Amino acid sequence: MSRPLATAVGATAAQGLNRVKDVTTNSRYTISQLARAAAVPPSTVRYYERAGLLAPQGRTGANYRVYDDQSLARLRFIRAAQRLGFQLDDVRHLLTLQSGGNSACPDVQAILTARIAEIDSRLRDLQHVREVLGKALQQCRESESRGRCHVMCALKGQA
Repeated sequence: MSRPLATAVGATAAQGLNRVKDVTTNSRYTISQLARAAAVPPSTVRYYERAGLLAPQGRTGANYRVYDDQSLARLRFIRAAQRLGFQLDDVRHLLTLQSGGNSACPDVQAILTARIAEIDSRLRDLQHVREVLGKALQQCRESESRGRCHVMCALKGQA
């Protein structure tokens, strides 16, 4: 083993870290190390790979996926975007905008406007469901005194 690699491996082991360091001091991660650093399960990293959002930087001699600090930053970006409510297609678009270098605000605003419109639509649908359930509850309470549940009868087709 060469001296710089032995030193890097020894320092890593001594610190109790499982992260692999290359000679140029750029961090290199296996899939489980990358997942741990981003606080996600390894299955999430694999899912993002299948979805085309994340790619390994290469493979080790043992054919393990290897990621770098840019991969970690990208994974954190994806997770942050999802926490804000962006869907994976939105995230894919945002990643494209991020690498484009131009002002992304108009594009981001368009994505946000579309997402808000979808949420407003879902809220209307949920409000309708709430009204229907409220009426069903009222009917159930009214029919209870007669010893039968209107909702159960309606579900059985006997209403």
